[in-house]
Amino acid sequence: MPNNLLRSGPFFLVVLVLSTLVGCSTINSAGDTLAQAAQTVQPYKIDIVQGNVVTREQLAVLRPGMPRAMVQDVLGTSLLVSVFHANRWDYVFTLKRQGAEPQSRRVTVFFANDALERVEADELPSESEFVATLKSSPNKGPLPALRAPEDKLQTFPAPSGPDSVTPSPAATAPTVYPPLEPTQP
Repeated sequence: MPNNLLRSGPFFLVVLVLSTLVGCSTINSAGDTLAQAAQTVQPYKIDIVQGNVVTREQLAVLRPGMPRAMVQDVLGTSLLVSVFHANRWDYVFTLKRQGAEPQSRRVTVFFANDALERVEADELPSESEFVATLKSSPNKGPLPALRAPEDKLQTFPAPSGPDSVTPSPAATAPTVYPPLEPTQP
């Protein structure tokens, strides 16, 4: 009997090693499946809009010689005002969206003697082009008509006319109210 156990010992050892290896491959394939699922399912990321939006229409209004206050009225307060470059305002805009390349635009306004000297800018969108980029998803078809079918309208009583509308209780409330604080005698 002990002889049979000695002969079956290596067999059990081989079975144990093989089952361990099979278990490891199962864990690896489960790990691969989990990694694939994590790549497929991504959390929702909000659109990140930072900075000042400057459009082509705003840039077209600027003219050399305009005072700083007028430039600020047209473009808004600049995002960057450097202490070391007091005659330069930088307008920076970035838009990061899920599934799209980040957008970045820069407009730099230079002043001489508190008057606009020149403007350096990236290619800027028009207002309508910018608004179109903000729409998250395209329309999924025409909007439904907001009308009830005639057979459904027949189930409601017809109004007797605009003059016969009964006033609501709130409409008949008094227009004179008591004072909020007690009056002094």
